[in-house]
Amino acid sequence: MEREIIGLIGLGLMLGLLVLRVHIGIALISVSFAGIYYLIGPRPALGMLSTLPYDFSASWTLSSVPMFLLMGYVCYYAGLTRGLFQVARSWLAWLPGGLAVATIWGSAGFAAVTGSSIACAAAMGRIAIPEMKRAGYDMKLATGSVAAAGTLGALIPPSILLILFGVFAEAPIAKLFIGGIGAGLTTAVLYMAVVVGLATFHPHLAPRLRELPPMEERLRDLRETWPILVLLVVVIGGMFGGFFTATEAGAIGALASIAIALVKRSLDRQGLWESLKETLITTSSLFLIAIGATLLTRFLTLSGTGHLIADAIMAMQANKLTLLIGISAIYLVLGMFLDPLGAMLLTVPVLLPILDDAGIDLIWFGVFLVKFLEIGMITPPIGMNVFVIKGVVGNEASLATIFRGILLFLVADAIAVSLFIAFPQIILFLPGLMQ
Repeated sequence: MEREIIGLIGLGLMLGLLVLRVHIGIALISVSFAGIYYLIGPRPALGMLSTLPYDFSASWTLSSVPMFLLMGYVCYYAGLTRGLFQVARSWLAWLPGGLAVATIWGSAGFAAVTGSSIACAAAMGRIAIPEMKRAGYDMKLATGSVAAAGTLGALIPPSILLILFGVFAEAPIAKLFIGGIGAGLTTAVLYMAVVVGLATFHPHLAPRLRELPPMEERLRDLRETWPILVLLVVVIGGMFGGFFTATEAGAIGALASIAIALVKRSLDRQGLWESLKETLITTSSLFLIAIGATLLTRFLTLSGTGHLIADAIMAMQANKLTLLIGISAIYLVLGMFLDPLGAMLLTVPVLLPILDDAGIDLIWFGVFLVKFLEIGMITPPIGMNVFVIKGVVGNEASLATIFRGILLFLVADAIAVSLFIAFPQIILFLPGLMQ
């Protein structure tokens, strides 16, 4: 049997395991190990299985993953992000749909310290949805806006998905982070336009607040956001100014978040323990999937399947636009059934040679890819953010209600993706200014 056929069979078996709901990391490792075992024998396969996990995990760049996660969990358990929604509410409530708009920009602020779409949706959902319900908002708009705004968590730096893409694609993570700012802010503006448009033409969906807070209260709320502003200046400013690398930024951000929490006296021993525990659990899960993806890369290389698929696509003589449309379709389908990390690491080893031959900028593509992965977080039937919001609201809204609520936000996402393709400088402008 030809090696390429073995590789294709392996990919088919892996997809079958995923359909059976086997953990993506286990599916990647088991199929890749079995394929390598068949191709080159037991001793080399066992050698790879014993050495590759350490070689991968010992990467200096990957040390930023647990550090950024720790920063986010410390901010959450210490309550450093608690004032984000309140300050957005104070300053944006005058707009049509002001509470939903505040949710979007509050989520953008929360995204700057979390790197996780699910964490962003869960945290903002607990704060914003009860506020919108009390104000008489339609539950479709209330739940849909929070689920969609949660996707900003993986676009605006720090982003775990962008770190792992940078490791696999050997792209500079600091530039990926800075590129995510343009994409994230563009997405937030488009989401805001959806909310304002709906509230303007259908005011019963989002009644305006009768009284706005006085200026003194607004300024007081603004002062409560200083912990996040300090972290933004330290982490993003340090990377953008070239004072330290993205890897070092993770450790500095984690240390800064703990120091700020201690200054505010808002982090007790239990909160620190929970932060450390959640960091260890999440990091372990991410690394299991990433190690499996590394084994898959070895398997596809040994079998020649990766190059076979790449050659077949390039033989179609597709231009960049056609190629990107095809890749977009793949990720839209995968996003319906796989978690973002699994979808990315399953496909990136195959796509990298194609991107190289097509001359597509990896910084631009990394951010573009993460945008599509986050669209998958709100698309049926397995939109994880939707299920997170369902867990927050309980019986107050059905899954069908929440999915209907995100439809117009998906239209905004389609516009955002089109803008990124038509105007790549939306993503590339800020990275181009870096030293």
